[in-house]
Amino acid sequence: MTAAPQKLLAELLGTALLLAVVIGSGIMAERLSAGNVAIALLANTLATAGGLYILIEVFGPISGAHFNPAVSLVMAMRGELPKGLLVPYVAMQLLGAMLGAWLAHAMFDMTILQFSTKLRTGTGQWIAEGVATFGLLLVILRAPAGRASAMVAAYIGAAYWFTASTSFANPAAVFGRMFSDSFAGIAPVSAPAFVVAQLVGAAVAVGVHQLLQPKTVGTPVVATENAPSRTSHV
Repeated sequence: MTAAPQKLLAELLGTALLLAVVIGSGIMAERLSAGNVAIALLANTLATAGGLYILIEVFGPISGAHFNPAVSLVMAMRGELPKGLLVPYVAMQLLGAMLGAWLAHAMFDMTILQFSTKLRTGTGQWIAEGVATFGLLLVILRAPAGRASAMVAAYIGAAYWFTASTSFANPAAVFGRMFSDSFAGIAPVSAPAFVVAQLVGAAVAVGVHQLLQPKTVGTPVVATENAPSRTSHV
């Protein structure tokens, strides 16, 4: 069994690296795309999907690779994460997200401490975040053992393009992106509605999963240390 400090360190490092990938690739894409937003988004998508897959594979056996408060909340509700670790997990995810934004800025010689001015608001954006998070949690809950990392990465890559919000699907990602006035940023004033939409989407996913789950007698399958069946994201 992995000890709690190692789990928390894994969530801190994993979330920090995830946000460094998301924000850093957005900065690089914007600089190299000569104003072509579609090309910038494509580059941002590919880097995020690839980075997410690797991070889940690396940190999944240690902490479950949640990197996402919505995922940790659902796992705690299902008994797959000790309830006493929920608040520490979320704290490490939020801290990691902020540190990841600062790391991206440092790598690109930008001002470290900054706040986004990029407004992301409107009914379409909120519905998109609900849909993005719904899909993410449903994938996590229903992915066959050993396949969650690839399925989550593929889903997030697709959701970058089919959702109007480019699929944050993660309250920690929202928090971290507030600290970056870059391609991937979100203005603090836009953040609360995104988080509410994400939590609603996660709740709906749990309900749908239960409707799809066949009734069985016996002990439910949960993640193991060496073969986590429930992992996540962005």
